[in-house]
Amino acid sequence: MTEIQYNLFMGGEQQMDKQLIAAAIKGKRKEKKMRQNEVAVETGLSRNYISDIENGRYMPSVGTLVKIASCLQMDLNTLLMSEIQDVTSVSQEA
Repeated sequence: MTEIQYNLFMGGEQQMDKQLIAAAIKGKRKEKKMRQNEVAVETGLSRNYISDIENGRYMPSVGTLVKIASCLQMDLNTLLMSEIQDVTSVSQEA
């Protein structure tokens, strides 16, 4: 994880958007035709917590993101970079 990604995740100058992370995780899970329960079993997290993350209710910790990304065979940097690209495009439009 780069310093920029870490600072954004930890609530640096601009906090990461839970909704973008949620959409990326949910989209990848659906693409892989997995159910929330399957992700929960593979990650050791509860199905309710997976649902809450996917619905943007909670921002998962880095450790939890690593577990979910691994389960979904998703590159964590790609997940975080989609957020950084969104933040960058918004700041450039302003």
